Amino acid sequence: MIMKRIILFYALVAMCLSCSQDVRIVAPTVEHQRNPEALSTDKPRFSWKIESKQQDVLQESYRILVSSTKEALMRNEGDLWDSGVVNSDKSVFIPYGGRQLKSRDEAYWKVISTTNAGTGESEPAYFRLSILDPSELEGEWIGRDFDSDVLIGKTHVTPRYCRKEFGVTGKVRKATLYVSGLGLYEAFINGKEIGADELLKPIVSDYSRTVYFNTFDATDALVEGENAIGVILSGGRFTGLRIQQNPQKYGPEHFRHFGTPRLFLQLEIEYDNGEKDMVVSDDSWKITVNGPTRMGNLFDGERYNANMEMDGWDLAGYDDSTWQKAQVVKSPGGILRPQSAPGITVQDHVKPVDIVRKGDTYILDMGQNMVGWLAVSIKGQQKGDTLQMRFAETLNADTTIYTENLRSAEVTDMYVSKDSETVEWRPAFTYHGFKYVELKGLRQEPSLDDFVGEVIYDKMSVTGHFESSDSVMNRVYRNAYWGIRGNYNGMPTDCPQRDERLGWNGDRTTGNYGEAYIFDNHLLYSKWLVDFQDSQKESGSLPEVVPNFWSRYSDSVTWPGAFVTVADMIYSQYGDPEPIIRHYDAMKKWLKYMKDTYGRDGIIDKDKYGDWCMPPESLELIHSKDPKRITAPGVLSTAFYYYLMGKMIAFAPVAGHPEDVEYFENEAKESKVAFNREYFNEKEGNYANNTVTANLLALYLGLVPEGREKDVFDSMVHKTEVDCDGHVSTGVIGIQFLMRTLTEFGRPDLALKIASSDTYPSWGYMVKNGATTIWELWNGNTAAPYMNSGNHVMLLGDLIIWYYEYLGGIKSLEPGFKKIQLKPYVIDGIDYINCSYDSMYGKIQSNWNRSGDSFEWDITIPANTTATVCIPTEDGYIEKEYGSGTYRIKSSL
Repeated sequence: MIMKRIILFYALVAMCLSCSQDVRIVAPTVEHQRNPEALSTDKPRFSWKIESKQQDVLQESYRILVSSTKEALMRNEGDLWDSGVVNSDKSVFIPYGGRQLKSRDEAYWKVISTTNAGTGESEPAYFRLSILDPSELEGEWIGRDFDSDVLIGKTHVTPRYCRKEFGVTGKVRKATLYVSGLGLYEAFINGKEIGADELLKPIVSDYSRTVYFNTFDATDALVEGENAIGVILSGGRFTGLRIQQNPQKYGPEHFRHFGTPRLFLQLEIEYDNGEKDMVVSDDSWKITVNGPTRMGNLFDGERYNANMEMDGWDLAGYDDSTWQKAQVVKSPGGILRPQSAPGITVQDHVKPVDIVRKGDTYILDMGQNMVGWLAVSIKGQQKGDTLQMRFAETLNADTTIYTENLRSAEVTDMYVSKDSETVEWRPAFTYHGFKYVELKGLRQEPSLDDFVGEVIYDKMSVTGHFESSDSVMNRVYRNAYWGIRGNYNGMPTDCPQRDERLGWNGDRTTGNYGEAYIFDNHLLYSKWLVDFQDSQKESGSLPEVVPNFWSRYSDSVTWPGAFVTVADMIYSQYGDPEPIIRHYDAMKKWLKYMKDTYGRDGIIDKDKYGDWCMPPESLELIHSKDPKRITAPGVLSTAFYYYLMGKMIAFAPVAGHPEDVEYFENEAKESKVAFNREYFNEKEGNYANNTVTANLLALYLGLVPEGREKDVFDSMVHKTEVDCDGHVSTGVIGIQFLMRTLTEFGRPDLALKIASSDTYPSWGYMVKNGATTIWELWNGNTAAPYMNSGNHVMLLGDLIIWYYEYLGGIKSLEPGFKKIQLKPYVIDGIDYINCSYDSMYGKIQSNWNRSGDSFEWDITIPANTTATVCIPTEDGYIEKEYGSGTYRIKSSL
């Protein structure tokens, strides 16, 4: 067949550039950390992006200069490190190779990059190391138990107020605060909050293994003479968790309690004359529980009584004679480490859309299921009035709030007024997942302008954009966007609203890949891998909840497999090998433990949760009762073990252990042989009891005997189309590969049908029934609303990956998108796709539209990368190699 003509139109990237010969160096970052003024490593790594209006731009060499002063750097004197001219195209995670750095060291750096289009130089950037050696931390853990503390069952501890006065004897050159308050804290110096932009700090961890402290510049807060420092402590996750869904099955021994709130603090002061001073936490501090914050509980909410405010408590000269003496208390056990992951911040605002009066109660509708809190500005309140705010995701039929699905969480904030005042308030030690707020205790009719929802999650940029011609898919994408960021809270959580909010790893085993297109979650997930290793038992066993606040070690391959897949995502998406190197031994230990403990002739027949949330055959059922829909544990665990062996084969050389490749290859071969021996039905051409999940796992993971792929795929498609009426036909294990398997093996039309459906079970069904995030259950509105979280992301599976890599066609061929594939699937029923991803090298763009047999495609490839561009035609794809630039491509389909 004669191929129709393909016409290529080229247009240069439109950017305003200022450097020589059209090359600009932008976004220089050191270690990709939360705060360049508080690095947590003495071996930082440097990255930068190159921008140019020219095409085919590749870096030819670089020179990194690191100097102890900005003046030396401007003179191109790298007194700490001068890499010299390095002939390399690498511009991501270049390791520091200069003089040994130590705690508190300050430096300035820049990079000079030479490309085939000219040379560019980055602006000077600053970094400072935090305290890296725990032996340099001289403070003690302080706190005090009070009679009001309740640590059993429904935990309740009144927040502590701690204070200390100290003198400053000269002009301050630099003051640095190192602080950790467990579970949560706010710190003030002379009435000024330090680190005010970071919320719910420090970041969560297994406190018995790792405790994070924050590093802040406090120079501007100090004055010569008398000063005061004050810290408010709340319980957070340190005080304890509870899950009341089944107290008999999940007893108190499963819920970890670390103790009552405690504080570690070290304030270092450097004077202009070179002298130094230090303020530390010790038993000279004062402490009280008689402050205005009466309760701060993550699940139950916050109570604030303005009548108990202590004006000036964080200023010098305050009378604290009635306060008690702080006590030196036991360390939580974990090693104090500087926090490298981003803190939680307010990153969006939601204005309510409606308010309805019901007697003396008002129901506020935010219009969006969000995570954070309600900031209020209420007039007309009088002394002693209590404003009560209770949060919910849905309403009852009578339009009152529905709270059964929140279980034991009270989710109620209260503010008691001290006089006739305008109440300006937001909580500090709790957060909520909600769409509706029940308001009580108002004296005047409120207006929508009195309220704003503040959306909080770990600080990170939005890196992806996706839009299609299908309105259902666009709404689902929006719901995914809100659901994903609503479940970032120092760890990826399962839900943000009820008495759980835990790091269930099975929810993210594959989901983390799709999330990484939408958000720069590199640091969050890197930190979560530390939680994994902290949670590992000496035997090698891993829990399914990380950090293991809910201590359950059920030993599955599928759910804890996130330990491996998240490390793989960070390497493939961001080009960062460090998590693989750091956790390689722990991953190998876990996999060996599973094999040695549960292996049987190549089969691992151990899986706790199965193909969880397989859509039941009836809208009234929570879980399917049909054995033909239930995939055997051994199928899941053995297939996943094989899958993870493939990851470890790739990891071994990266981690510096090429000698392990043969071992992992042999393990994979043994698993494949055993899997087919045990589960493949030679005659029928399907696996086990012919569930869609059993068949697609075998297909996508490469377990099917050569030549039988079509038989297995036909079985999978028949089950999907006939038994499941062309809808979602898997649980959370199968759905991790569902969309990609259908597409790669020849039925992208069926994948599109599933993605764009709005009938049960589908993502569109949730949208059609009012969801603005992703539900926990496919039929969460009918089966058991009391156990349905309205904000879960586990059911997304590989949908977001499919959006970006298959519809948008953007895929990484080399770590960090150094080499890109652009290959969109042009499926009947989709008229256009607008898709972009801001990678470590720059923005990748793929916008296409079709009209009849005409296909038009605009692509952007960032500088210092190349792309294999697969152009759709009526006869398949034509592959061409492209350098950086912006191009318009036209072809006939």
